[in-house]
Amino acid sequence: MDPKEIIANAHLALDVEINELNNLRNRLDDSFAKSVLTINEAKGKLIIVGIGKSAHVANKIVATLNSTGTPSQFLHAAEAIHGDLGVIQKQDIVLCISYSGNSPEIVNLLPFLKEYSCALIGMTGNPESKLGKASDIILNTHVEKEACPNKLAPTSSTTVQMALGDALAVCLMELNGFKDIDFAKFHPGGSLGKNLTAKVEQFVSQNKPEVSPESGIRDVIISVSGSKHGITVVMENENILGVITDGDIRRMLLNQDDISKVKASDIISKNPKSVDKNQLAKEAMQILKQFNIGQLIVTDNGKYYGIIDIHTLLDEGIN
Repeated sequence: MDPKEIIANAHLALDVEINELNNLRNRLDDSFAKSVLTINEAKGKLIIVGIGKSAHVANKIVATLNSTGTPSQFLHAAEAIHGDLGVIQKQDIVLCISYSGNSPEIVNLLPFLKEYSCALIGMTGNPESKLGKASDIILNTHVEKEACPNKLAPTSSTTVQMALGDALAVCLMELNGFKDIDFAKFHPGGSLGKNLTAKVEQFVSQNKPEVSPESGIRDVIISVSGSKHGITVVMENENILGVITDGDIRRMLLNQDDISKVKASDIISKNPKSVDKNQLAKEAMQILKQFNIGQLIVTDNGKYYGIIDIHTLLDEGIN
């Protein structure tokens, strides 16, 4: 099979799934809205049940809901009848996912799912199935055909289930006014959380290079080299006068034959860019990018606090 045929097959598979997603979109009705409101108004959590490929989909939906403010838990249908049913409390909602709606493990669970929860939502491609008939609310995930060339492997059907789960999560987010800062609370360790919550202070270098206006060029070079960031701050009476970078030193060397009398005040770059230690790290990155510079002075209520470096922020996933 040549590359063109491979691409053509991929296009065909995607076209089938896109068509099924459009069918899902056009089929949404009050049952979907009722599901969103029922989940949102529940005093307990959302339990999502599945088996086989639907179990993988259920796990993904649980992960999305938990990260967007809707407490959820996965329950594997095969494990449920061996003790895991105890996870369901009477104030909980159960969302049971089964494309056929007649899987033996699911059918065996239905009486217990109904009894132990306050509502059963069935996500199924067959509303007339046993799951469909037992459910208080039905989310119809019927597809005309799978993208699989044999029309057997769950492809379009699992895509539709996944997309419907995303739609539930998004609508619940909107209903609860869930904002980016709320999202960050559940993602403190990753780059998403860092970009939304991390402060400049977390990434300030412990090294705090400085010289006085009267410092000679030898002291300036030692301070710049020792800073590890290629920069030093010119200070006078605790006031920031400016900075000197390794670039400033190179330019001076190109223009001066006798450097013995050169002082920091002769090569200072005044009005340097700065950021307060309590600002978001992503704000510091925006300044660095805007002015195409590698370092920023960090201040604490206007006082020199340290240096922050663009490479440090990039290494930490700040963008």
